[in-house]
Amino acid sequence: MVATATILVVDDEPRIVQIVRDYLQHGGFAVLVASDAASALRAARTGRPDLVVLDLGLPGQDGLDVARALRRDGDVPIIMLTARSEESDKLVGLELGADDYITKPFSPKELVARIRSVLRRAEGLKQPAELIRVGTEVELDVSRMQSRFGGRAVELTKTEFQLLAAMARQPGRVFTRAQLLDSVRGVAFESYERAIDAHIKNIRRKIEPEPRSPRYLLTVFGVGYRFAEPPAPG
Repeated sequence: MVATATILVVDDEPRIVQIVRDYLQHGGFAVLVASDAASALRAARTGRPDLVVLDLGLPGQDGLDVARALRRDGDVPIIMLTARSEESDKLVGLELGADDYITKPFSPKELVARIRSVLRRAEGLKQPAELIRVGTEVELDVSRMQSRFGGRAVELTKTEFQLLAAMARQPGRVFTRAQLLDSVRGVAFESYERAIDAHIKNIRRKIEPEPRSPRYLLTVFGVGYRFAEPPAPG
């Protein structure tokens, strides 16, 4: 994990901010705080946090707008913190590139555990010097988190890249949603398997020439997904 990682906490409820700040500082993290979209984006640009805990229910410009702006500026990991229980809100946030979500009311200890897990995943992507090739069109550079499809560079979030790499390492293998959740979270602590569908939709939008008729990420109805095997030579 990043040594003395800096966490930006964005929430307009002072009591929640104080509790989260106390738990994070006790856990050895440096903490930045913001209570609205404008101050959150300023803090992200000047403080360069290692992870952002982002409340979706901010006053004025909401958290989804902040997530969009953060994704335009870079790939800092985002954990959504929200009182919204609607599935559509979670899916929109995940499609924007959020790495995880937690719903209020929440356990501060669980939030800290989620933060550590996301930071470990982000750090782990920097470690292995691994190049994944599938046929002549697909190349994934794990150490640089870079992907190319048919010679075209594709920008992916960390979670999207991990999902894609997990499947591309074993073309043709069918992965259930639970197995894919496990591959990006380290442990399958979350049963929210629709999150995988949101990520797959986003990946297809980026890598597929025709997302509605995918050639790389294929659906196995009633089971899950698989990465297409390369065509046989000749």
